[in-house]
Amino acid sequence: MPLVPLIALVLAIGIAALVLTRARVLTLAGGDRRRLHSLPGHYGWLGFLLSVLPALALALVWSAAEPVVIERHLRGLAPAGDAGARALFLADAHRLAAGLDAAVARGAIGADEAALPGAGGADLAAILRSAGVPLGGEVSAPVLAAAQEARALAGRGALLRALATLGLAGAGLIAGLVLARPALRARNGVERVVLVLLLLAAGIAILTTAGIVLSLVTEAGRFLSLHPVTDFLFGTVWSPQFGGGSSFGLLPLLWGTLYISLISMLVAVPVGLFTAIHLAEYAGPRQRAIVKPAIEVIAGIPTIVFGLFALVTLGPALRDWFAAPMGLGTSAASVMTAGIAIGILNIPFISSLADDIINAVPQALRDGSYGLGATRSETIRQVVLPAALPGIVGAVLMAGSRAIGETMIVTLGAGAAARMSMNPFEAMTTITVKIVGQLTGDTAFDSPETLVAFALGFTLFVITLGLNIVALWIVRRYREQYE
Repeated sequence: MPLVPLIALVLAIGIAALVLTRARVLTLAGGDRRRLHSLPGHYGWLGFLLSVLPALALALVWSAAEPVVIERHLRGLAPAGDAGARALFLADAHRLAAGLDAAVARGAIGADEAALPGAGGADLAAILRSAGVPLGGEVSAPVLAAAQEARALAGRGALLRALATLGLAGAGLIAGLVLARPALRARNGVERVVLVLLLLAAGIAILTTAGIVLSLVTEAGRFLSLHPVTDFLFGTVWSPQFGGGSSFGLLPLLWGTLYISLISMLVAVPVGLFTAIHLAEYAGPRQRAIVKPAIEVIAGIPTIVFGLFALVTLGPALRDWFAAPMGLGTSAASVMTAGIAIGILNIPFISSLADDIINAVPQALRDGSYGLGATRSETIRQVVLPAALPGIVGAVLMAGSRAIGETMIVTLGAGAAARMSMNPFEAMTTITVKIVGQLTGDTAFDSPETLVAFALGFTLFVITLGLNIVALWIVRRYREQYE
């Protein structure tokens, strides 16, 4: 049984446990809720949790472990040879197993035919191709045997998983009915389970972060073991060649990243900040109700749309109106194009955060300034903005982190040339674009040309982490002065 229908059945059993457990405890109490330690709903939810949580945990763990077990079993069927040949054999076996499943589902072949030993060759390949399954050539007998073994193991595993999961869910339902007594502290049990779930959620967030950092550090360390760290950090030439003779200079990519981010912040910070000041201090309720949602619409536009806007409209306009007349370049893809597009993208981010921060300034500070005879503009300059400055600086630095990590707009608007130049109308690129470029295609993680993407990712992680730490430090250091 597939995982999704299995989860649906487990939830159905859980709902049945909720209803039956609640009804049973009310029956035992003679319909008098005052005899119950907890509310009837707590007993029902306890039965639901006993039925659903262990069963779902078993199903998810089984689903995660099953591919590993099948992979280990297939490795024993792989012919002797180097690691590349064995990996190719396993990939062909998995692809053929998926093709057999698809062909059976479409009715191109029967389930018995798919499991028939020795049915490989050109005939099976032709049948699978007619069913829409991409194959490179004839199906060899060892690959077919491994694919059929994988399908058989997956089928038996799915059946056993369904039986074990549904059995555990049924056992939980029975346990909930047996434990349902008026004196049971059901509320305490439910609250403990919810507390554990919240702790697990927090732990997952922490473990995910640790996993990301560990994977970056591990793969970046592999790259630095194959390439000198000084050449990577201080090199001025970026020219990866999968055939050999590569140069991995970080400085051109770092310069392009910082240059584009700087231009984007020069666009986003003034516009976003002035918009927030107007909305918080000058705009009336009707104007605010119109302007603020209109600005927030920008935040909902996908970045690929901004990239297309930069490629089709903004880039040619900057080239024709500024770059070409001033003799600064003839390319529509440039640092200025990407920077302005990213700046427009960040306007709602800065304006929304700054608006909330300005509105959080106590009204008593404004009233005191007005009482001393200050005008509204003087109050904003000398009272409101200084009080909100830590939060505004934090918002600006976080927006800078977002600009540094942008990829799609840079790919379409700034080009892919790794160079160091002060001309903002020349095409350049960023770290994120080159990460995508180095990991695009069917590449193995065993060469410096591929592993350099992880070193670039770790560098970008350190930069954005530093900006976020500075933002948090500024907010925490100066916020208490105005509480």
